Amino acid sequence: MVIKIGKAEDNDFVVREHPHVSRHHARLIREDDDCWLLEDLGSTNGTFVNGVQIVKKRVALKDVITLGDNYVLDVSEVLKYNNDYSEEFAALKKVYDNYIQAKIKIQSSNQFKTRLFQSLPFAIPGVVGVVIGFLGKGSPELFGLSLFITVCAPTVGIYLGAKQSAKTPQLLQDIANQFKIDYVCPKCGTFLGEIPWESLRNRKQCPVSSCKAKWVSE
Repeated sequence: MVIKIGKAEDNDFVVREHPHVSRHHARLIREDDDCWLLEDLGSTNGTFVNGVQIVKKRVALKDVITLGDNYVLDVSEVLKYNNDYSEEFAALKKVYDNYIQAKIKIQSSNQFKTRLFQSLPFAIPGVVGVVIGFLGKGSPELFGLSLFITVCAPTVGIYLGAKQSAKTPQLLQDIANQFKIDYVCPKCGTFLGEIPWESLRNRKQCPVSSCKAKWVSE
């Protein structure tokens, strides 16, 4: 893909009414590895990348590109001349992956702690029984303590397990709320649901009729 830049109306990205920008000033060329090559087209006042005049140079979004003496070219805006939001959409893969990993971590941690709280108290009476057997069966105090633990320990375990389980919905809701903010179409801001990023990529563009942002460059 080639994007022509300059003051003339036949350019893909038109820079209007700027005295230092030539009619056909420069062009951006997408290479096979999805990098961009910036080429000056023999402009009168030159093309600069990070303050250095260039003829041809690979550029990234973070580079400062200047046409002529003082027109700063916003590459991200240039790429949107044909509704191309592929760079921003690609970043959503990490958003989706992080959300799924966080969900799994919360659910796994909750299951482990719930089972621990619910099962450990049932083992305590057995331990106490061994202690009583070791110290002597004739002690009424130890027998009373054993009976108390036998009755109370499972109840406490069930309570703690239920309390731990109750935390999970809120934790999941918190990450879901942030996910709804972050996992949106980079152009129109429509929430994309919990649809896997790879599935959305196969659609290639936003389904909202008023948007149709391109998610994948051809």
